[in-house]
Amino acid sequence: MATQSLYRRYRPRRFDELKGQDHVVRALRNSVINNREGQAYLFSGPRGTGKTSTARILAKVLNCEKLKDGEPCGKCASCASIDVGSSYDVLELDAASNSGVDNMRDLIERAALGNPGRHRVFILDEVHMLSKSAEAALLKTLEEPPEHVVFVLATTDPQKVSETIRSRTQHLQFHLLTTQELKDHVNWVVADAKLVISAEAIDRVVQLGAGSVRDTLSALELVVASGGEVDEQISLDEFIESFIDHDPGRALAAVGAAVQFGADPRALTEDIVRHLRDVFLSLMAPELVQLPKERAEIVSDQARRIGAGSVVRAIEVLGEVLIEIRHAPDARLLLEVSLVKLTRQSASTDVAALMSRIERLEAAAAANRDPTGPITRPVIVDPNTGRAKLGGRATPLVVVQNQQAPNKPEPVQNVAKVVPITTGSTTGGTASSAPSQNIASGAVLSDDEIKRRWPDVVASQKPMVRALYSAVNIIDCKDGLITLGAPSDVHITKSSEHTEALLASLKTIAGKQIKLNFVVAESKRNRNSKSNSIELANEDIEDQVDLAETTKAPKGARSTAIDDLAKAFPGSQIIDDKK
Repeated sequence: MATQSLYRRYRPRRFDELKGQDHVVRALRNSVINNREGQAYLFSGPRGTGKTSTARILAKVLNCEKLKDGEPCGKCASCASIDVGSSYDVLELDAASNSGVDNMRDLIERAALGNPGRHRVFILDEVHMLSKSAEAALLKTLEEPPEHVVFVLATTDPQKVSETIRSRTQHLQFHLLTTQELKDHVNWVVADAKLVISAEAIDRVVQLGAGSVRDTLSALELVVASGGEVDEQISLDEFIESFIDHDPGRALAAVGAAVQFGADPRALTEDIVRHLRDVFLSLMAPELVQLPKERAEIVSDQARRIGAGSVVRAIEVLGEVLIEIRHAPDARLLLEVSLVKLTRQSASTDVAALMSRIERLEAAAAANRDPTGPITRPVIVDPNTGRAKLGGRATPLVVVQNQQAPNKPEPVQNVAKVVPITTGSTTGGTASSAPSQNIASGAVLSDDEIKRRWPDVVASQKPMVRALYSAVNIIDCKDGLITLGAPSDVHITKSSEHTEALLASLKTIAGKQIKLNFVVAESKRNRNSKSNSIELANEDIEDQVDLAETTKAPKGARSTAIDDLAKAFPGSQIIDDKK
């Protein structure tokens, strides 16, 4: 005699034994307690979540002789007959094999007959498989059934059930179980059945179950039959790391190892997509990731390093592979080609790959230039003189970090506004704009050292803050008070809105509280442009002439315009035509 499977042995027989469906249990139990049972129910949800089991429990509750608090006793004759499948009060049909109109007519005829219990319950599983004519034949009875008849329809695809059927039922949706709920249930089953299995194997079983209790217990039974240990297999982290490192060789080696261990290419592709989904959720909505804490931390680190764009592209490419793999003569080859495209972007010409390459080039270019300002324009040279054109000399906008600003630059206009800025609360929103790792905290710095480190502080800020403060001069630093020169009042107002993160960085490197004062002064850009303009203007002025060193030209040496014209046309005659 065959051993009863675990999912049948541990099938729920009471509402309080159902796992992860508290909303369904609450609705059905209250309706029974208050004598408000519905005439038709529609249970929908993924496989293995308890739809058929709940329908049987509901049938037991409606006919139990010793009902208590909405729960069946499980001991009376009605409950016992329903448990063994011999009750005349419950008729269970598979709509996939009874989908014709004749089957529905037979069911309607049975509904009119009497039965031993209080209610007769008709359970139609996979009701979305009914034909259109069968649904039409069922409608009238479903809308106005006999008083003792209750219909329970179950389906995994409620969208395929006609709207007329759904509108005549109370629709209850079943959910997949969370990872922790499944793990607790598996541990309880292992302890109750006295099974021998390792903790690593339990985690693998829960992962294979994917939220379905029946699939989880089936996987548990298989692992226990194999000795309680997980078979050796390739880690999916190998594929993610190959995407991050752009290493096609590593990805192909992982595919070869997985196939050698007996993995099917299609199943392997589905596992990779499922893992990429966890990586994607870790970036977008970490609270939705259903993984153990240690595993969730690893996935979160992978997500941070790979980026959302690469994850989305990988899911799209592998999703197309899952569609094409059904008709591919060599499924493994199709998977390997797609992995090469994902790990070696130069081999792919789609828009997503090109955009990714452009982003990497832009990031590399930005890393090689001074982040405190824009790139210096090249010198424009006049080809006739060999000197820089007026207004064409490069404007030195880049702040050299080891160059100290002048101690007391002269402002071009009177001080129009002084804005004292003190350190405020640096908690909460300033965490993302904290200084970079190259700014380390240490001992209390002197004023001169703070002035020298000012470019480093600016370079560590967000792009908006860097852009604002790249046009600001540091005029003086005395007793922890930094005086900054801004080009205008508007610039001072805008810069004052972004001082919180800057002050936090200054406090980190200086080891003490720092205050900022803004004054309207000449900006670095204007000052450099003016000095360049004056320099070029001075170069273009002719040298002064000493009249004492001049001599008179000899007589007759001068030539008139007519003489110059005659020399230009040899052999010509000048005719004085007075007319």
